[in-house]
Amino acid sequence: MNRLDSSIKWIMLVAGIVTCTTFAATIAPQAALSAMFGSHLTEPLADLIVRSWGLLVFLMGALLIYGAFNEPSRRLCIIAVGASKIGFVLLIIMFGKQYVETLWITVLFDSMVIIALGVYLFAGSKKAAEHVG
Repeated sequence: MNRLDSSIKWIMLVAGIVTCTTFAATIAPQAALSAMFGSHLTEPLADLIVRSWGLLVFLMGALLIYGAFNEPSRRLCIIAVGASKIGFVLLIIMFGKQYVETLWITVLFDSMVIIALGVYLFAGSKKAAEHVG
């Protein structure tokens, strides 16, 4: 566990920076849709929804970066971002099978981040329980 304890800051920092790249969707939503999903939406509402999604995912990345440097907030940041990433991966698997071919890198990356953060949380909870008991 010591290795993960010492690495979690850097895992969160790198994952946060990569996650923050979705900010591009707030500036160029059609380009982001094309790059990530290989698709375009023509409705004006689609631009608003994609921009909003890009901003929200960017904020999850910023939360990872914040948690990397603020240890007292780390657990809450990990839980919030983990829930968001789990939700995204599940939505792609359940409703976006036609996009898996273009999103496989994102799904793989998010899955690896989910596993690393989950192991950190689980190991930390186990260590806290041992300390109390």
